[in-house]
Amino acid sequence: MRTALPCLVFATALGACAAPPAQRPADRAAIEKQVAETERAFAKTMADRDLAAFSSFLSDEAVFFSGPEPVRGKAAVTAWWKRFYDQPTAPFSWAPDRVEALDSGTLALSTGPVLDPAGQCVGRFTSIWRQEAPGVWRIVFDKGGPCSEQ
Repeated sequence: MRTALPCLVFATALGACAAPPAQRPADRAAIEKQVAETERAFAKTMADRDLAAFSSFLSDEAVFFSGPEPVRGKAAVTAWWKRFYDQPTAPFSWAPDRVEALDSGTLALSTGPVLDPAGQCVGRFTSIWRQEAPGVWRIVFDKGGPCSEQ
């Protein structure tokens, strides 16, 4: 029994050093697909004229570079974006054309064109999404730029 004890202690210590499940690489392709689907659902809130649904995709600590100064927090971002939901038709639309995720599966970037009602590119968005619960992605940063950025 005396030789078994050191082996048991070593095995227990070795197990404690193993990476926790959250540290294992995620299935990046599946994560990127999930984020692209989430981004499309987020964009659908504009087409549906649903500001409450728009707000549900925002992290509580979201930062949007929507004006001259960053807009911070879910309530402030929602209030700032309300102007785009007030009219009966959407002033623009967007869709992701590229998504990249960290190997950890905790953060992802989505980017794509912003189109006017005639389908002309008027800008490009870049959003950073954080997985806040399994399968639940919320925007933490968002910034627009010119159509030529990629």
